[in-house]
Amino acid sequence: MASLCLNLLPSPHSRRLIEASSASSSSPSPPCSTTPKSSNSSGGIGSLKPVVINGNPPTFVSAPGRRIVAVGDLHGDLEQARRAFQMAGVLSSDGQDNWTGKETVLVQLGDILDRGENEIAILSLLRSMGKQAQEEGGAIFQINGNHETMNVGGDFRYVESGAFEECAGFLDYLDSYGYEWEEAFPGWVAASGRWRQDQKTSPNYWDSWNLVKRQKGVIARSVLLRPGGPLACELARHAVVLKVNDWVFCHGGLLPHHVAYGIERMNFEVSNWMRGLSESDVGPQLPFMATQGYDSVVWSRLYSRDVSDLEDYQIRQSILEETLQAVDAKAMVVGHTPQTAGVNCEYNCSIWRIDVGMSSGVLNSRPEVLEIVDGKARAVKGRRDMLSDLQVVDYT
Repeated sequence: MASLCLNLLPSPHSRRLIEASSASSSSPSPPCSTTPKSSNSSGGIGSLKPVVINGNPPTFVSAPGRRIVAVGDLHGDLEQARRAFQMAGVLSSDGQDNWTGKETVLVQLGDILDRGENEIAILSLLRSMGKQAQEEGGAIFQINGNHETMNVGGDFRYVESGAFEECAGFLDYLDSYGYEWEEAFPGWVAASGRWRQDQKTSPNYWDSWNLVKRQKGVIARSVLLRPGGPLACELARHAVVLKVNDWVFCHGGLLPHHVAYGIERMNFEVSNWMRGLSESDVGPQLPFMATQGYDSVVWSRLYSRDVSDLEDYQIRQSILEETLQAVDAKAMVVGHTPQTAGVNCEYNCSIWRIDVGMSSGVLNSRPEVLEIVDGKARAVKGRRDMLSDLQVVDYT
């Protein structure tokens, strides 16, 4: 097992971007009772230096010499998620869910929740893979998207009936472990498969009017995802903006006023809100800058939608260039807006759009992922039924 190297000192980028928020965001937030502790680095193997993580939740990551792969929106589709991870070369195809990425850094860009039935199973899979990756000098980072923040805020409009059922089943499963989160959570991805089979053999499974079952699912989801709930605390481990080397990752899009506000500050505030922590008597306040409004980090589509007007194109390119310069990055990677053409880049490949709508609840398209090696990016595509038949395009 690789040794761990703790590094608690802020990076130069961290010092530059905390700005006025440094006093409030530099102290780590107290964990929920069910929130796991995380280390500040992942051990290096061989000649590679360790992955060094700054921020709580992780905000600035130094991953020298690492291959980076990014996966877009998954929306509760466990089968497609596995295909994407296998295509990225980080998950075994033998059904054992073993990490095969060695020292690879995997970034998932959010929107695991909603529109599909196996949301918690995907989160569990990523946690299990993350533990394995760390042992081999790799790492997994997740980004929270608008559907994560919506659910913690109690907005269940896009939740599938099967996802409500999963919440109820998972809560029973968690109870059977005495609510020992660290012991229970990574194993749900395996247990959920057996639970699904048991559900299908239940005499009431096909009863769409089983209101008691649905009510139980809604209550379970509320318990799990309310601010301070165990699943909300799990999500609180993750950022809304992450910088790995000189690449910025976020769900919707980062804008200049977000940077001026402070990246670490936004991550800290969203995490605290999800943990149910607040200095106010009226409870935790929803962080508007990161999670609300058409130009917030998780909702913005400024860079993801194609425009035909030249002036509009140039304005967007200028905003992107200003943002990247402010965070000292060469390019940004976003999800959120399904790309019918597949993974693609725009503005001289300084923005990569990687949400391909792979979930069966969205476009049910073939999975595609982004690979970054030595600072150069390419889209990895493959046939839905043959992961061995892969293609790589758009190498920059």
